[in-house]
Amino acid sequence: MFTKMVLPRVGGAAAVWSVAMVFFQTALLLGYAYAHLISRMLSPALAALVHLGFLAVAATTLPIGIAQGFEAAPQGGLELWLLALFAASIGLPFVVLAANAPLLQNWFAASGHPHAANPYLLYAASNLGSFAALMTYPFIIEPLSTLSTQILTWSVGYGVLILLIAAAALIVARAGKPSIDTAGAATVAAPTIAERAMWTVFAAIPAGLVIAVTAAISTDLAAAPFLWVVPLSLYLLTFVAIFRDRAWVAHKRVLSLVQFAAVALIATASVVIRPYWSAQLAVHLVSFVVLALACHGELYRRRPEPARLTEFYLWTSFGGVIGGIFAGLIAPHVFNGIAEYPILILAALLAMPGAFAGGASRFLRQSGAGMVLAGLAATLMWLHVRVPTSAARPVEIGLILLAGAMVLVRRQPAWFFGLAVLAFVVGSLQPAFPRIEQVRSFFGVHRVVEDSTGQFRLLMHGTTLHGAERVRNTDGTPVTGRPEPSTYYYFGGPIGDAIAAARAAQGRLARVAVVGLGTGSLACHRQDGEAWTFFELDPHVARIARDPTLFRFLSACGPDMRIVVGDARLTLAASPERYDLIVLDAFSSDAIPVHLLTREAFAGYLSRLTAHGAIVLHISNRHMALWRPAAAVGGAEGLVAYGKGQLPPDPTDDEWRQPSEVVVLARDAQDLGDLPAQPGWKRLDPDSRVGPWTDDYANIIGAILDRQLVR
Repeated sequence: MFTKMVLPRVGGAAAVWSVAMVFFQTALLLGYAYAHLISRMLSPALAALVHLGFLAVAATTLPIGIAQGFEAAPQGGLELWLLALFAASIGLPFVVLAANAPLLQNWFAASGHPHAANPYLLYAASNLGSFAALMTYPFIIEPLSTLSTQILTWSVGYGVLILLIAAAALIVARAGKPSIDTAGAATVAAPTIAERAMWTVFAAIPAGLVIAVTAAISTDLAAAPFLWVVPLSLYLLTFVAIFRDRAWVAHKRVLSLVQFAAVALIATASVVIRPYWSAQLAVHLVSFVVLALACHGELYRRRPEPARLTEFYLWTSFGGVIGGIFAGLIAPHVFNGIAEYPILILAALLAMPGAFAGGASRFLRQSGAGMVLAGLAATLMWLHVRVPTSAARPVEIGLILLAGAMVLVRRQPAWFFGLAVLAFVVGSLQPAFPRIEQVRSFFGVHRVVEDSTGQFRLLMHGTTLHGAERVRNTDGTPVTGRPEPSTYYYFGGPIGDAIAAARAAQGRLARVAVVGLGTGSLACHRQDGEAWTFFELDPHVARIARDPTLFRFLSACGPDMRIVVGDARLTLAASPERYDLIVLDAFSSDAIPVHLLTREAFAGYLSRLTAHGAIVLHISNRHMALWRPAAAVGGAEGLVAYGKGQLPPDPTDDEWRQPSEVVVLARDAQDLGDLPAQPGWKRLDPDSRVGPWTDDYANIIGAILDRQLVR
């Protein structure tokens, strides 16, 4: 709920969820440390009194909201800024709430209940509650209620929770038994450094993996709204499956599947399985579940006596923080791809029982050959040595042989690990397209690649295409002259028609604002005498578009065009200029910037639009149909709207032209010239069943369902 409030501050970036996970793990650590402290020092009755006092203090910060001083995000250091925002806004209530799980388990163990000998069962119940909340929020709560209603309801629920905790504390106080931490700590041996370290490791690996697998799927496989929900829900369910008297799956059986999970993940790099994205998705998710079950199973197997319960949770939460920081904060700055994913898989292999059964020296001898070869291949990648297309077949055969060898040596951990390291490196040499450049930012992984023909250069953001340029003719000679836009931006497409119609209606376009840069394709729609300004969220995209060795749209068609970096809703509203045309081209990916399609956003656009100006809204999206939300927000702001969906013409000469959906809005239909009369353009009247999106309410699920109905 709070992360949804934060998204408009950073352009709706999906990476916000990764930072939110890091904050969640950090706040959990602080809450568990506080629970451990008062459980060791106080009786249950006194601990309950103190805890209720802190809950009451935290209640004074409600209702939750964004703290003052965080109105606009900086261009750099977004991760630290977001963590500070979370801490200042919801830090106190979240930390106090995080302490509930270990405290209630501690009190339950001291309650005299028949099942008090195994309070860890309540941890499974806690994660089941988290799972239920996770599944109901995006699919039920968010579509059916506004954000302000959610905040009010949550605040009331917080008050009810205080009453329930007070009732539980009263029951334990009447039992009159001392805290298990103070009564039993003296009789239970303190955990060794090695035991604490393993608690940390087995918690850190799955916590990092849940972030890494989400990034890997979104980048290499399929990007879809709410995709992050699936790995996180599976992560929570593994706790429910393991922290119980009888696990859903026997731990020995899970351990026997770990090696097969690693081999299956390596197989996803093969060209044999790569075309079948649903099979790849299943492999990633099932393998993640196996690895998480194995780690959490080891965690539960190594759990201490209830007297050390709060300390156990303290170290596991510390592991969660380490895993989250590595995958969510460090990896995006250190790696230009999703390298943290195979690293964490390899870490899981090392952590499994028996990995070092013969000693560390023997392990290094047996795994050394594979790691040395992997190091050589990684060095070639670091030196940007491109693998020729002719080598694809030998690399593919080598990958298959490695996978087969791993199956044969799966009971020899050292040999298996060495081959796994080599296989992951070899698999990374198998890109779907020849890679020119790859860069990773807070907003995702951007790849500049060439298609299989070598004629087109593409800009990919994860699996979303953000522009293409023909760089070679069919005979292999370089393309010269002014580049011609492709993908959605080809001449004669709906976007081009809308720009031309606005120009004809006004006589000329003195100033044009374009939200979303991509490769800069739209720059070639400019005519002499027009001043165009691009508003781009990601500075890396701006650098790529400006580099003529990668794409020539800007250098050839608009070398003097200005690029303003930052969230367009803020930077456009702050612009001192007024524009004859505003083009919104930011809705093609899976995590659309909802805050750019709200009434509040359109009020800002209209304040920067000239009296007879027009707004062109590019809404092509694989997952969401945005016709009705666009018409609704236009109607609410007193605008007329016309829309057109068009399949690309004969793709013989350009196979990268894409189906395009465009909505054009203006204060008066006359400001659109003859566009309403052109073939394919239809008047879009608001649907009474779909209200305009606002900063307080947006129905993403409805847009997704509309897309499915259109299909």
